[in-house]
Amino acid sequence: MIPERLSVLHSWCVQADWNAPTIVGGEGAWFWDSNGRRYLDMSSLAESMNLGHQHPALVRAIRDQAAKLCFVSAAWGAEPRARLAELLLEKSGFEGGRVFFTLGGADANEHAVKFARQASAKPHGWIITRDRSYHGASYGAMALSGDARTRCQIDPQDMRAVHVPPPYAYRCPFGSTSEAECGEQSSRHIGRVIDEYGPAEVAAVLMEPNAGTNGIIAPDNHWPLLCEETRRREVLLIADEVMSGFGRCGEWFAWQRHGEAGRPDLMSLAKGLTGSHLPLAAVVLSHGVAARIEHEMLMTGLTYCGHPLSCAAGVAAVEAYEDERLIERSRVLGAQLINALRAIRERVDIIGDVRGGHGLFAVVELVRDRTTREPVSAWPQSHPSLSTFVSRAREEGVSFATRGNLIILAPPLVIEEEDLMDALALMERLLNELEWS
Repeated sequence: MIPERLSVLHSWCVQADWNAPTIVGGEGAWFWDSNGRRYLDMSSLAESMNLGHQHPALVRAIRDQAAKLCFVSAAWGAEPRARLAELLLEKSGFEGGRVFFTLGGADANEHAVKFARQASAKPHGWIITRDRSYHGASYGAMALSGDARTRCQIDPQDMRAVHVPPPYAYRCPFGSTSEAECGEQSSRHIGRVIDEYGPAEVAAVLMEPNAGTNGIIAPDNHWPLLCEETRRREVLLIADEVMSGFGRCGEWFAWQRHGEAGRPDLMSLAKGLTGSHLPLAAVVLSHGVAARIEHEMLMTGLTYCGHPLSCAAGVAAVEAYEDERLIERSRVLGAQLINALRAIRERVDIIGDVRGGHGLFAVVELVRDRTTREPVSAWPQSHPSLSTFVSRAREEGVSFATRGNLIILAPPLVIEEEDLMDALALMERLLNELEWS
């Protein structure tokens, strides 16, 4: 058989450099390769295996659905599709709304923009997103992203996307000295940008309620203030919950931490929707948005929209989150995670900041100097010692995810407390052992 490194194109890497082990199995927060080496998953692989690996209820649901009906197109009804839509509307409090199923986070965000433009009767309306954000790697999603990796691929202006500074309190682009001030400045700035372009010309604001691997976990006040700004101007707000949804941030969806004050008009979902056991994503529309397009042609065409196998996995996933109380578990373990990280920061000089605390989702930012906050490497480049950190951790049976000068911590919600703390102890030891000059 041709080696995978010679036959497959892999995302976000130089193809000549890719040479990873072959993963053949997993259970809970662990997975293992063809050589029998086990790894504790501290990133849920792609911040998506919220339920852990090979969750038995999902495997059973997929098997049962495959025995009954593998596929039917969206022109026909499908029981698991209808049931999953019902559950998503219930858990989000979007009763009376609608759900559109897609295949992944990128096309969910693109369709959310499409629906927002249609519902607002602004077919060419501007979409406001953040710098240093990530909404996917298809052409439309790259334009929406404020990610340095996408700027060389496409001009956001071509897709009528405009980017604004992020609520990055540790390095506040507005010069604020507190998280609350940075959150307010960032939200108010978005209001001013809407006014600059004209509310009649802006179709929607698309942002993550709790940003992900770009490393910016927003100040608590930012999202509800942003909701104020968009509502005042009657501009639709899309919450990208692809990474932050399904317990990752201690709620079904990250915006729910703010109650009704944080309610968006649309949500994009993926990853934790099936715990990545099968590909599936969705756009959830509020009743008000769905009503605006109820009697209009929906210009979409996805062969696998609402695929029965994937939707059956989604139903089983939602039930598992609920039956196993994993949303609450994420909150409890998330508090332990952030407290442990703050304690580690006091002992490890290379750690400049830790962010998180609302669930099993945290970021560790590495700096050369805490006073100047100079990063160990210029974003988004990675310091060579961080690559060494990843490889040495793997040798000791733990899989970490890093990006630039960040360590991203997003383990499965089923991780054992002891395993979590052991992994953090390993992280601390390796950070102290490595050379960062």
